[in-house]
Amino acid sequence: MPGVAPLSTGVIERIMRGEDVDKPVLQILGTKKITGGETDRLRLLISDGKFINSYSMLATQLNHLHAEGKLSEYTIVQVDKYITSVVNGKDTGKRVLIILELTVLNPGAEVGGKIGTPVSYTEEAASQSNKANASSSSATTKPTAPINNARKETKPSLYNNNNNISLNQSLNSGLTVPISSLSPYQNKWVIKARVMTKGPMRTWSNAKGEGKLFSMDLMDESGEIRATAFKETAEKFYDLIEVDRVYYISKCQLKPANKQFSSLKNDYEMTLTGETQIQACEEDDNDIPEIKYDLVPISQLANLEPRTSVDTIGICKEVGELQSFTSRTTNKEFKKRELTLVDSSNTAVTLTLWGDDAVNFDGYVQPVILVKGARVNEYNGGKSIQMGNGAVMKINPDIPEGHKLRGWFDNGGGEHISTMISTRTAGAGGGFSTEWLTFHEARDRNLGAGDKPDYFQCKAVVHIVKSQNAFYKACPQQDCNKKVIDENNGHYRCERCNAVFPNFKYRLLINMSIGDWTSNRWVTCFSEVGEQMLKRSAQEIGDLLENNPPEGEEVLSSINFNSYIFKLRSKMEMFGDMQRNKLTVQSVAPLDYKDYNKYLINNLKELTGINKI
Repeated sequence: MPGVAPLSTGVIERIMRGEDVDKPVLQILGTKKITGGETDRLRLLISDGKFINSYSMLATQLNHLHAEGKLSEYTIVQVDKYITSVVNGKDTGKRVLIILELTVLNPGAEVGGKIGTPVSYTEEAASQSNKANASSSSATTKPTAPINNARKETKPSLYNNNNNISLNQSLNSGLTVPISSLSPYQNKWVIKARVMTKGPMRTWSNAKGEGKLFSMDLMDESGEIRATAFKETAEKFYDLIEVDRVYYISKCQLKPANKQFSSLKNDYEMTLTGETQIQACEEDDNDIPEIKYDLVPISQLANLEPRTSVDTIGICKEVGELQSFTSRTTNKEFKKRELTLVDSSNTAVTLTLWGDDAVNFDGYVQPVILVKGARVNEYNGGKSIQMGNGAVMKINPDIPEGHKLRGWFDNGGGEHISTMISTRTAGAGGGFSTEWLTFHEARDRNLGAGDKPDYFQCKAVVHIVKSQNAFYKACPQQDCNKKVIDENNGHYRCERCNAVFPNFKYRLLINMSIGDWTSNRWVTCFSEVGEQMLKRSAQEIGDLLENNPPEGEEVLSSINFNSYIFKLRSKMEMFGDMQRNKLTVQSVAPLDYKDYNKYLINNLKELTGINKI
């Protein structure tokens, strides 16, 4: 057919035999959706003009091509990247072609029909082809099975309590499958994956018992998946798993992924069991991609919303002292250390390390630090980042961005940092610098109506403090303030941590009416601000309001008719079906009349034009 790309005749037989074929051209004869999970999978019927193969899958990241109608019947495509894998059992296993990248050469409507008279490709055909080619040179072939003869002779360590016969047999049989093909409907598989992140060992407790757990994120060329281990399994594997190493993993349970706790693009997640086998890959692991980093300049961290997960890199310019403190609710000791990172955007940010990371960090000599999956925090308008569950920190990483940053700093970079996004600077009357506005001016400017929140400060007096719903019971974990569910049996469940605790902590959520000389507004205060204004801890206030309401209300009303300098965050939020501008108190300071009078005098000079004379 004129203008139609020629097919790579007979190439399906070579692909399904395990050869590495460069960019074969194939024709799509049909597609079928395989439902299950949050994302449908697409099975393809493809032809090379000689053979038809129905054991073909489209990687989920290409589903949009089908949705856009670009993979209609008779379409000719060039397969730019693919992998093959054997699924199911050893005796009944089928080699599946998984297409990772493709280019549409001719739309189906342009081709208009099937090319050639292809016949179904069968295992018998593969067997005959293998026999026919047994005497020929195989120098141009590249088996996809992850085990070669040299590998069979090695004795890598196996991390399980069972013998290693079954796993080695699976590896030697080439039964490795891509992560993207895993589902609960198959149980005989081995994956070869790199550990992207490994979270800390945590404790859990619920009606069924208590124990320890940890999670790790795995990746291969086809996708990602989260794996979690509990109790004895967690203790057995935790110290053996290293971030950025490649492992063979088999005999795990699969279930639908809980998207509340994982942002990975996979409909499933794995649970390690007593039968799980994990073997380090001691040989060539070049077929597993390196961990990818979506590095964000430090200057852009200020634009991210709180609790956002982020990758960034910077020079550790300053190292803070190790700090220890004890939780009032759990009596558990915590340790933290704050580092100051800078980069070539001439911006600095505070990075907080916890636990062993904080204790073991010795400062080095102003090293390059890369963090993956750090969490953005916001306090009083300043942004910082901290290492949380699953976050990874690398010292002096061997990547181009690290070498470039090192050269910038060693040649005088970092000496004139213009912005520190984690701190507040001093200002008139309030201890921080933000534009002074009245409530009337803030409303006229329509503050908070944009995509990002706006900030302003004002002098205002407290009129009313609501005692109703002024507190809630929160997760006792140090880095979680999620409201817990009372199970009415002495235990409290946190949906965010997916754990049950025998205790909780009180958090303040105080609504108060404050006013300046132009108008009044309702504002919301959280624990940090509420504790500062009321001069009592959230735990004390929560106890009073729940067990002695009259005294609790007296504490809240003690700040009525007092004036403060408020720094406020303004943002439009949805309440039911209505949009409403919400004001949140970011910080508060007593009124310093001397500094406030200076501000008023300067304001008068600007209004009267004296400064222009």
